[in-house]
Amino acid sequence: MTVTAFVRSTFVLLLSPAMLSAAEPETEHLYRLADGEQHPEATLEDANWLIGSWTGTAFGKRFEEVWNPPSAGSMVGMFKLFGDDGVAMYELMVMTVEDGTLSLKIRHFNPDFTAWEDKTEDVTLRLVKKDDDALHFGTISFYRRSDDRIDAYVLFRKGDEVFEQPIAYERTRSP
Repeated sequence: MTVTAFVRSTFVLLLSPAMLSAAEPETEHLYRLADGEQHPEATLEDANWLIGSWTGTAFGKRFEEVWNPPSAGSMVGMFKLFGDDGVAMYELMVMTVEDGTLSLKIRHFNPDFTAWEDKTEDVTLRLVKKDDDALHFGTISFYRRSDDRIDAYVLFRKGDEVFEQPIAYERTRSP
């Protein structure tokens, strides 16, 4: 199975809103809402440390990610996963505040820019836990390690096995 096929098959399953209904640890670095808990209050300013250009490795390939500063009530992010054989996938991300908490909407695209999700669908993740240097969206968590380094963790499920995939970001350009 190719990296793209593996990522695609597990992302679609793991990033569905139903997985976010249940902040208690899911894995070492990922959290989910405990029964009866509310999403934490947050603003786009809580995500300001994501702003800028980043590079790193993920899923055995290189990536580039860019987050724009907040404007008009949203932040826009773009992600490209690629290797020597070309682009494996793209993501477009929009972060907004909905019902007083952060909402992260993601759309995935194949190398030819055909969408993984139907044109009326997106993957919507809501903030489940906020720390001074971390934002947890259930199936993805971002940790600020320094002004120039972020570690992210993505939740995957393969059969009964649940595991996290680490992604190390290094800043290439400041906002």
